[in-house]
Amino acid sequence: MDAQGRGRADDIDPADQWVLNPNTGEYEMRLPASAPRSGVPGPRKPPPSDGDPSALGTTQPLGRTEAPGRRRPETPGRAVPPPRRRRGAPAAEEPLPGRRGRRPAKKAAKGKKVLLWTGGVMAFVLVAGAGAAYFYIEHLNNNIASVSDDGASTGGFEKDKAINILLIGTDKRTGAGNEKYGDAGSVGHADTTILLHVSKDRSNATALSIPRDLIVDIPDCPTTQEDGSQKVIPGTPKTRFNTSLGQDDRTPSCTMRTVTELTGVKPDNFMVADFNAVKTLTSAVGGVEVCLGKDIDDPDSHLKLSKGNHTIEGEQALAFVRTRHSVGFGGDLSRIGLQQQFLSALMRKLKDNDTLTSPSKMLDLAEAGTKALTVDSQLSSIGKLKDLGLELGKLNTKNLTFATTPVIDNPAEKVPTTVVLNESSAPQVFDMIKNDVSFTAVKEKKKKEAAAVAARLKGTKAAASEVRVRIMNGGAVAGSAQETLSWLQNEEGVTKSENAGNAPAELAKTTLEYAPDQADQARRLADIMGLPGSALKPGESVENAQGVPAMTLTLGKDFKGAGSSQTTPTKAPADVDKSTADKVECAE
Repeated sequence: MDAQGRGRADDIDPADQWVLNPNTGEYEMRLPASAPRSGVPGPRKPPPSDGDPSALGTTQPLGRTEAPGRRRPETPGRAVPPPRRRRGAPAAEEPLPGRRGRRPAKKAAKGKKVLLWTGGVMAFVLVAGAGAAYFYIEHLNNNIASVSDDGASTGGFEKDKAINILLIGTDKRTGAGNEKYGDAGSVGHADTTILLHVSKDRSNATALSIPRDLIVDIPDCPTTQEDGSQKVIPGTPKTRFNTSLGQDDRTPSCTMRTVTELTGVKPDNFMVADFNAVKTLTSAVGGVEVCLGKDIDDPDSHLKLSKGNHTIEGEQALAFVRTRHSVGFGGDLSRIGLQQQFLSALMRKLKDNDTLTSPSKMLDLAEAGTKALTVDSQLSSIGKLKDLGLELGKLNTKNLTFATTPVIDNPAEKVPTTVVLNESSAPQVFDMIKNDVSFTAVKEKKKKEAAAVAARLKGTKAAASEVRVRIMNGGAVAGSAQETLSWLQNEEGVTKSENAGNAPAELAKTTLEYAPDQADQARRLADIMGLPGSALKPGESVENAQGVPAMTLTLGKDFKGAGSSQTTPTKAPADVDKSTADKVECAE
């Protein structure tokens, strides 16, 4: 939005209207005193009305209306815009942002700036500055496109929990100049997919890339149609992951269901972007710096760069993230590494002080970011995006790890063109994300806490025949208590054990409670079952059926079955490709 669009004086750069207030330490918009206030330019398109398919954007596969009989839950804390006024009507006088109830001046911290991650290769976006005027935020709200999550998500991220966001970059060739890239008629497959996990304490994050050519089972997908009705799109077994979006009219919610089926992690939200996002976002920040270990001349992606460091933006940035034939082994897995390097560079640029303190860059990013995104219906306002951005902005780039799902060539193909999961290491990676385990070492305090928990496993162990334990089912699969009892008695020699039925309440994690004088028994049972130190809960004993003190083993929702280790890995497998966002790596 420029000065002319607001009815101001000619030839005014909007960046020049943002000045530093020495009393607050923040930027504020200052307008000429003689200039009359006028209406805000209309949004790109009017917001859709309830039940009006004609209000839909033409570039989206789905409508934005809800299915009959289905009400979208209210989003806590979502900002509600005021009633619109007619264009040109005088605006009610409002105090400028940042002028009410401010404390004495102090320098604004970086952490208070708004960082937002977007889909696939598009990653992180600054959506709004702290001094943005309300009418501009309303304008940004109208930029955002959203589609239904069709019940495939958790219902949206929460501030006091770990966050899992599914980031999807499509190969749809919409937008000016993009028809020259490959298949101009693409329906928009999941060309680049990243599961972003942010730890509960926001000290670390993992961005896990999922190869597009990975063979997966796509489940049946209930999908909201443009008229608000529901249609179940049949699943497809043993097919490429990228067809979870676009193919057979599948929507991002189907990609979300496929990721849950594959990893066991249910995403909170999704974000989708196409080719234009790479171009507009890199230009908004003034380019990002990347490194090449050799000269690249790729006629397919139109990338031509010499060995060394380069600052890229726009079309050149898009060519960089699309190239694959000139790096590594020339396949999709090599391109994933290149994309991760690009995301790291973009993350560093967004965290850079030159970006955070530039009002013009902040506004450019807000405009580019909101136009580039399609989000799920739980995340369809600047208020929610801002809240997510504030959570993600707490991250330190050295604790953001990029990793790739462990895969091997498909053994069913003579000339491999697809990949399958590496069953020896992929489950370990998925388990770490599910259990909020960092791929990087963070915070000495956490290390000390982990050491104290692990210490519960150290010490003497009683003989298996001396272990007395009552087994209860607290959320595991039905029959787990009896299955575990039989296994302990018949195969492990824990004969003084009994099935105590269902626990009074369900537990997320399997626990073993014991009295201080039963610590040696607890260590033996933990050794037999592969229980982590965190599962051992010093407490009280209970009387078993014979009236003798016994421990209580409660099988939680995480229970993997009798004979399966319950310990979550504490570090990624050695064969997992990974890097951190604070380091510059050169592509070769």
